[in-house]
Amino acid sequence: MRHIWIISLSLILVLFLLVAGVSPALAQGGQPSTTAQNLTFFTRYPAQEVAIGETVTFKLTLRAESTPQIVQLNLEDLPEGWAANFRGDGRIIEAAYVEPENDTTVDLRVEPPADAAPGAHRFAVIAQSPRGQVELPIELIVKEKLPPNLELDVELPTLRGTPSTTFRYNADLKNEGDEDLAVNLMADAPPGFLVSFKLSGQEVTTVPLAANESKRVNVEVKMFPETPAGTYQIDLLAQGDETEAVTSLMAEVIGQPELTVSAPDGRLSGEAYVGDTTPLKLIIQNNGSAPAHNIELSASQPTGWKVDFEPKQIAEIGAGKQVEVTANVQPAEQAVAGDYVVTLRARPEEGATESAEFRITVLTSTMWGMVGVGLIAVAVIVVGLAVMRFGRR
Repeated sequence: MRHIWIISLSLILVLFLLVAGVSPALAQGGQPSTTAQNLTFFTRYPAQEVAIGETVTFKLTLRAESTPQIVQLNLEDLPEGWAANFRGDGRIIEAAYVEPENDTTVDLRVEPPADAAPGAHRFAVIAQSPRGQVELPIELIVKEKLPPNLELDVELPTLRGTPSTTFRYNADLKNEGDEDLAVNLMADAPPGFLVSFKLSGQEVTTVPLAANESKRVNVEVKMFPETPAGTYQIDLLAQGDETEAVTSLMAEVIGQPELTVSAPDGRLSGEAYVGDTTPLKLIIQNNGSAPAHNIELSASQPTGWKVDFEPKQIAEIGAGKQVEVTANVQPAEQAVAGDYVVTLRARPEEGATESAEFRITVLTSTMWGMVGVGLIAVAVIVVGLAVMRFGRR
């Protein structure tokens, strides 16, 4: 019995020593750390990827559960050739003061050498106080830095429109390298074409791109109104440092009629008599790059006036062709002598309506002038006869 009692007492003593000793715990962020005499040490991201030659910073957190203490910081198993230091408030430090309820944050800056071998590299951060020591494992996975590389993709590279259309393309510009780039945008377009680049509505010539960043760039293409129908290619170039990307846009320009209304002699004026119909010769010309179809002729005239056309509708005017028509203008019966404006219009089935303003001078009819002269003559004769007859008495 005495031996059993001694063995039991020994087991209880061993268990007591194990419980009272240092025990592992989990730090915030789910990373392993050790709590030694009320000191906890952790970082939220203990394993990170880094490119060759890139510097990385770990944020370390120290926490004292109950007793303030000064903690010494050291590194263990740091790979050969690597540089590292601890920083607090912008200064290099070797120790930190830790108190309860207030976490102390320390930056660990690690600089792998330019010739660091790709792969996983492991070392440990040691936090040591008079009451114990905490070890925090760190892992850096070194990867080769991607070389500069640009990608330029256009969503819809072919668009169709008329010479008056603004062709708008959406392009995705991506930096696939590990370095930031300032990308210059250029375009090689046919003569008569104007190309502009816009980012968030602002016209730009250079786009900043961070590593592995992409941005949407809008490309606007305008051309001269007289641009002939056809398919045109616009080459885009995105250039940054030692890399560039090229792509092509296609603009399919379809013909568009462009009418003008004028007189054979170029003078937009004429004369008309009250009560008479006066014919005015007009030239309807198509200066566009496509035929004009079903052109309707109309007029805006003063109240009481009449304007008719011969013909009233033109079936077609080819590109670069013209047709002569007649506008029969009849002033109102009560119109007085003077100048009036008559607007004559030509509206094609497709395209814009064109018009011209004619100044019409209204004249009094010559017949009424002759009647007036006759009446005056009769009046003179009557007066003369009266004078002769009554003058003798």
